[in-house]
Amino acid sequence: MEQTKKIAYHVSRMTIYANAALSAVKLAAGLLARSGAMVSDAVHSISDVFSTIIVMIGVRAAGKASDKEHPYGHERMECVAAIILAGVLLATGLMIGYSGVKKILSPETLNVPGALALAAAIVSILVKEAMFRYTRRAAKQIDSDALMADAWHHRSDALSSIGALIGIGGARLGLPILDPIASLVICLFIGKAAYDIFTDAVNKMVDQSVDEETEAAIRACAMQHPGVASIDRLMTRKFGSRIYIEMEISADGALPLTQAHAIAERVHTDIERQFPKVKHIMIHVNPTGEPQEAE
Repeated sequence: MEQTKKIAYHVSRMTIYANAALSAVKLAAGLLARSGAMVSDAVHSISDVFSTIIVMIGVRAAGKASDKEHPYGHERMECVAAIILAGVLLATGLMIGYSGVKKILSPETLNVPGALALAAAIVSILVKEAMFRYTRRAAKQIDSDALMADAWHHRSDALSSIGALIGIGGARLGLPILDPIASLVICLFIGKAAYDIFTDAVNKMVDQSVDEETEAAIRACAMQHPGVASIDRLMTRKFGSRIYIEMEISADGALPLTQAHAIAERVHTDIERQFPKVKHIMIHVNPTGEPQEAE
C-alpha cells in the first residue's frame, strides 16, 4: 500500500505542476489574445489542480489500515474523492457554459481572438493528452479509481482544447461567434466527464457485483479443485477498487470436518492468488447427498 501511495503522490505532484504552468500560459494567452474560449479552457485547467489535490486526499484516506470503527478498511474513500471531483467538474462546466451563453446573447461584445490563443490551444492539446496517458498508466498500475478519474479529467481538458482550437480558428476566419460557441462545447465535454466519473463512483459505493466474465472465472477457479462437487451460491461486491466474495460450495457430506475445511481453504487461497483485487472471501461448505471424490 505504501508503494501505491508513493506512485499516486508522485503522479499527482507532477500533474499539479504541469497544470499550474499550463493554466498560467492559457490564461495569459486568453487575456492577451482576447479569447473567451481560451480563458474558459484556462479555468478548466485550474480546476484540474484542485481536482488532483482532491485525488491525493482520497488516495491517502483509502490507504489507511483497517481499524475498530472501519473493519473493512477505507477503500471507498477513493469513491468519495471521485464524487467530489465530479462535482468540481460539473460546477466548472456550468460556469464556462454560462459565460459562453452570455457572450452569444450579447454579440456586440464579440471580438476576433489573436494568434497567441491559437498557439496556446495547440500546446494545451499536446500537453493534456500526454498527461492523460501518463496518469492513466499509473492508475492501471496501482488500480486507483480516483487516479483514473483524474486521468479522464485530463482527457476532457484535451478535448475541450480541441473545441477551443476550432472556435478560435473559426473566429479568426471571420466567424467571431464561434469563440463563445467553443466555450459551450467545452462545457459539454466537462459535463460528460463529470457524469461518467460520478456514475462509476456511485456504482462502486452501492455494492455492485463484478462483471459476468469475472464471476465465471471465479467459478471455474473453484470448480477445478478436487472435492468441490458444485457451487451452490456465489455473491460478489465491489468495495472501492477491491472485491469481496461470499461463496457456498458442496462437498462429500461424509468427509471429516478437517478435510472439508481443507478443500475450502485451497479454494480460498487459489482465488485470492488468481484475482489480486479480491480483498476478502468467505467460503461455506454444504454437504452433498452422494459421496464425492476428494483429494
